[in-house]
Amino acid sequence: MSTKEIEAGLEEIGKVVAYLEELLPENAIVFLRGDLAAGKTTLTQAIARSRGIESEVTSPTFSLQQCYANDLYHYDLYRLSHDEFMQMGLFEEFEKPGWHMVEWGSDELKTFLEGVGYNVYLIEIEPHGDKRHYRINS
Repeated sequence: MSTKEIEAGLEEIGKVVAYLEELLPENAIVFLRGDLAAGKTTLTQAIARSRGIESEVTSPTFSLQQCYANDLYHYDLYRLSHDEFMQMGLFEEFEKPGWHMVEWGSDELKTFLEGVGYNVYLIEIEPHGDKRHYRINS
């Protein structure tokens, strides 16, 4: 596993997106980790913009999943245990081609997805003043 670290302010988030576009395959599951308001949804918004998605990108806190054009999916699993996720059949959504951005995904889910052969990546986001520190594990 390799790790890339990028420090970026909001106006520089494009360099994080550009790195991800080089790194990630066409189909990938990306776990976004960070405290509340760390910038998980902001990164997903920047990815959507880079793909030409003009609709509003918001955290799917109550709907659990948002599907956007150009093969971009966004999940918020904050209140959902691994067992609940599996019982709902949501993991089957990862079969759809594209990038799946997962906020608040459990280690158990990540391990399961890796075990069944998905391309899984982890991005840890930490605020540092007006910048964010992105630790990208691949």
